[in-house]
Amino acid sequence: MNYITVENISKSYGELNLFQNISFSLHKNQKIAFVAKNGTGKTSILNILAKIDTPDSGQVVYRKGIKTAFLTQESELDESLTIEETIFASDSFVLKIINNYHEALSEPEDTEAYQKAYEEMEHHNAWDFETQYKQILFKLKLNDLNKKVSALSGGQKKRLNLANVLIHKPDVLILDEPTNHLDLEMIEWLESYFAKEKMTLFMVTHDRYFLERVCDEIVELDERKLYTYKGNYSYYLDKKEARIVRESIETNKAKQLFKKELNWMRRQPKARTSKSKSRIDDFFEIKARANQRRNDHEVQLEINMERLGSKIIELHHVSKSFGDSIILNKFDYVFQKGDRIGVIGKNGSGKTTLLNLLTGSVIPDSGKIIKGDTVKFGYYTQDGISIKPEQKVIEVIREFGDYIPLKKGRQISAQQLLERFLFDRKKQYDFVEKLSGGELKRLYLCTVLIQNPNFL
Repeated sequence: MNYITVENISKSYGELNLFQNISFSLHKNQKIAFVAKNGTGKTSILNILAKIDTPDSGQVVYRKGIKTAFLTQESELDESLTIEETIFASDSFVLKIINNYHEALSEPEDTEAYQKAYEEMEHHNAWDFETQYKQILFKLKLNDLNKKVSALSGGQKKRLNLANVLIHKPDVLILDEPTNHLDLEMIEWLESYFAKEKMTLFMVTHDRYFLERVCDEIVELDERKLYTYKGNYSYYLDKKEARIVRESIETNKAKQLFKKELNWMRRQPKARTSKSKSRIDDFFEIKARANQRRNDHEVQLEINMERLGSKIIELHHVSKSFGDSIILNKFDYVFQKGDRIGVIGKNGSGKTTLLNLLTGSVIPDSGKIIKGDTVKFGYYTQDGISIKPEQKVIEVIREFGDYIPLKKGRQISAQQLLERFLFDRKKQYDFVEKLSGGELKRLYLCTVLIQNPNFL
């Protein structure tokens, strides 16, 4: 059963053409991942599907009566409500069904209205709504239903948004980075939830393992063209590699043919027969194929890391608590040169607090944290880059200098550095607020690394 049909849509911002005349469809129970490079239109596609934005041309056709929901990366919650009030304040068809049923109960003489309300309750399993929403909130560690939204952390607000869209069970769920702010246990639960629920999904995620386990189809926007792969992420990687090899072979053949046809064009007299005119038309098509180039540039990282001495960071009997919540209790650890350490733990267990203790933005309650004299931190936080009004991309980097030192005494200009982070000269003079989410993160990483840290 077809739910949404996207027909020949195009979208541009000024001179930037994101995509042109692309078409695809969403069918009942499909679980689709949308894959594309940063800044090439992922968010625009999501916004168009969610009716937040409109295409410049083409149309999106929705099956009559289907319910859609959109999980964004931005929190749009009423800060004055509690967690439970937030669930009941939403414009949910399930809540409307429950309210209709209660109204029907108050007018028992209208048997037809009661029968219709009863059948709706049965069809949508609305009898167990309270049990269902409490189970989902519990799995997402939102146990205090009376807690105000204003008292929630950023991660808790994102999880409340996720809970809200799951609880109300739309026909089509559009997801932008659904696993952000979820710990491993929550991600595993969400995977199993999507596996058992009859729900159509269309998502953007950088979590390749989640994508592998949940999605059964990959739609890729590459070089402004759309490609569909009927399989999981591993299948997509195999088939994409084969496609690129095939395209490369075809381009090489076109180049050889182009050389031959170019010689013919140069030898031709001015008088053309109808046959030669047809060959001339073919020549320009061959030329276009021969000049095709893939934009497969990768971020180049080369930093002049400050010298790191033998003493890095030492934690001696470090304790830290927030009220009754104990984060660390007499914790000891000595960092060694060259360590590659990952910190895992449930949400709220203190992972960010540990990083803040190490970098000195939080002070321990007791114990000592000894930092080596040569240690220079590069701290990439979840808060991201601080955007100044009307600041251009190049101006962000020039705050650190017009020239950036590299290894062996070499240096590059701020413009050259940004090119290594995939910001071309034109993009460098865009306003920062116009960058996509992925481009903002890439720019933020650039600002962290150009300070030449030796402890990331």
